[in-house]
Amino acid sequence: MVLVYVDDIIITGNSSSFLITELNTKFALKQLGKLDYFLGIEVTHLSNGSLLLSQTKYICDLLAKANMASANGMPTPMVSSNKLSKFGSTAVPDPTHFRSIVGALQYATLTRPEISYSVNKVCQFLSNPLEEHWKVVKRILRYLSGTLHHGLLIQAASSNQPLPLIGFYDADWASDSDDRRSTSGACVFLGHNIISWWSRKQTLVARSSAEA
Repeated sequence: MVLVYVDDIIITGNSSSFLITELNTKFALKQLGKLDYFLGIEVTHLSNGSLLLSQTKYICDLLAKANMASANGMPTPMVSSNKLSKFGSTAVPDPTHFRSIVGALQYATLTRPEISYSVNKVCQFLSNPLEEHWKVVKRILRYLSGTLHHGLLIQAASSNQPLPLIGFYDADWASDSDDRRSTSGACVFLGHNIISWWSRKQTLVARSSAEA
C-alpha cells in the first residue's frame, strides 16, 4: 500500500523494499526509515507491535495559537446538555480567529474521533460566531490540553480469527433549537480498530411539487 501526499510517501506491505528499489529507478527518493511523523501525525511503535497515532505537537501549537498553552484540562470536550443557538450572546470580536481555531480542530479529529461531535457543533456557527460558541471551543481546547498524549491505537489482527466489520450510529434527534434538525454521528470498526467516523448535521433535501 502506498500513501502519497505531494512529495511525502508512506509505503507498507510485505514487499516494500522491492517497491522502493523500483521507484528509485524512476524518481529521486530519500529513505527516512521507520515511520514516526507524517503531516502533523506522530506515530509511536509500541512493544506489542501496535501503533499509536497522535497529534501532541499539533495540539500544543494550536493551544499556543489560542493563548491557552497553560489551560487546565477538562474531563469531557462538551457538556451534553449545552444547546447552542445562533441567537443570544454577543458576537466574538475576531470571527477570523474563531474560524481559524475551529478549522484547526477539524484536523485534530484525524486522531481524536471523540471530539468529532463537539467540533461539528461549533462548525455550524462559523458564519456568525458568538461568545457562547467561543466558550464551547475553549472547553474543547481544555479537554485536549488534559489529554495531550491520547491518540488512535492501531492493533494487529489475529491471523486465525475472523475480522468483523461493526458500525455504530446515533443522533440527537431534533436538538437544534433554531431549526429542529438533528446532528448524527457514526463510527465503523474493523476488528479492534476504528477505521471511519463522522458527525454531521441533518441536511434538508428540496422536493419538487410533483414529488410532494
